[in-house]
Amino acid sequence: METPLTPMEFARRARRLYAGREAVVDGDLRLTYAQLFDRCDRWSTALQSFGVAQGDRVAYIAPNTHAQLESFYAVPQIGAVVVPINYRLIPDDFAYIINHSGARVVCVHSDYLDAVDGIRDQLPEVSHFVALEGAKEGWLDYEAMLADSSPAFTPAEIAETDLISINYTSGTTARPKGVMITHRNATMNILNTLAHQHLGPEDRYLWTLPMFHANGWTFVWIVTARGMAHICLRKVEPRTIFQLIHEERVTMLCAAPTVMIAIASAPADLRATAPRGVRLFTAGAPPAAATIERIEGELGWDITHVYGLTETSPLITICEPLPEHANLPLSARAVIKARQGVEMLFSGEMRVVDPEGDEVPADGLTLGELTVRGNVVMKGYYNDPESTARAIRNGWFYTGDAGVVHPDGYIEIRDRFKDVIISGGENISSVEVEGVLLRHPDIQEAAVVGMPHERWGEAPHAFVVLKPGATANEAEIKQFVRDHLAHFKTPQWVSFVDDLPKTATGKIQKYVLRGGSGITKQ
Repeated sequence: METPLTPMEFARRARRLYAGREAVVDGDLRLTYAQLFDRCDRWSTALQSFGVAQGDRVAYIAPNTHAQLESFYAVPQIGAVVVPINYRLIPDDFAYIINHSGARVVCVHSDYLDAVDGIRDQLPEVSHFVALEGAKEGWLDYEAMLADSSPAFTPAEIAETDLISINYTSGTTARPKGVMITHRNATMNILNTLAHQHLGPEDRYLWTLPMFHANGWTFVWIVTARGMAHICLRKVEPRTIFQLIHEERVTMLCAAPTVMIAIASAPADLRATAPRGVRLFTAGAPPAAATIERIEGELGWDITHVYGLTETSPLITICEPLPEHANLPLSARAVIKARQGVEMLFSGEMRVVDPEGDEVPADGLTLGELTVRGNVVMKGYYNDPESTARAIRNGWFYTGDAGVVHPDGYIEIRDRFKDVIISGGENISSVEVEGVLLRHPDIQEAAVVGMPHERWGEAPHAFVVLKPGATANEAEIKQFVRDHLAHFKTPQWVSFVDDLPKTATGKIQKYVLRGGSGITKQ
């Protein structure tokens, strides 16, 4: 007997086992699992009354709210496809994604109603516009419709190869691509995390990671699968993070390295309120060992580094701790934790290959491209067979990430191939230089890119955000790097800036730094 692999199966179990447990905290709102699923069921009924059928797309533009969380159940359980959109994009991008995905219904948080109103004339196929909060003229009221709907929706017969979501890439250098994630893809990613992390109903998860980003790394379903509480966070701000961790007894969160830096650099009075033992998953960009060392050493938190892409549902590897790692000094353990690690149990096979497709030696030196095949790899890019063919070749997904394999089998990303700096014929990893810069006591954030150089072709340019009150100068920072790395890796230029341009998921937008636009220098 076989039943399809789908995250909706975890919801079915949660309905039976955790009905009376607290499921959601969103400001003053608190919902049990019974109340959460009643709302989801009512919204499923409302969507079906709109004519939404199996395979239809429903788009959302919202921060981490209970309504956004509800989309990941109400939409898939009727066989429709959720399209969570990065709310930090511009209206033109909203229009492109809504039209490209073919969404028939658009659900929008109050902060973005005006932006969508401005592009309505560009959305001819959208039949219903729903305000998740703050409904005004021309918008359907989400809460009013829930109140008027019955929870008796008509469930869909779901195949595990059906789409559960279309997640659009950031589109930093071209139009966003729609990554097609199936019910099977998402389920395998959930099982990966649960296999490597012991989680239970006693845990409480803080939503520092955007739910729209690769379905919140599938934590929109993982948290529910284990009967944990979803603690919603609408805006990532250190004071609110520490307040909720303390008041809501948070035991786990996910964060990109930039959010980790904000946590590590928070005022001492905030850090003092944090309980020890909080678990933190980090991914999205290679974290600096110095940041890991500081959070684990000062806060007593346990950091797990995972790696993946939207196209891989999203997680592929985990920096799995081994018993022998526990005996290492904190600084040495942090260096290992900064690596991407090993294949997760259900992610499939990963190889690091040279241009001819052969695996690179496990010497920690030879650079290759990370490739993967298995159950978490996307179905393809929506309505984009050319991009799909470029990314998936000979049965392998090519990530575009450049990395090495250490003798112990642990993989370490050195850069995106497009970000590797070739200076005088030498390859320079911007990630490696950034890791050294972040060990400087005056530096809070750093990014390194290649810039044209008359003699060397290109050379490293460091953009640095200093800690409040810090006074380090360019010569001092260059000397610091020179003391820790080969001289040719030392930045040719150092620019001091107020902040670094980032995507909504915390990735530094290096193309902006290369272009020099949108940068505020100190």
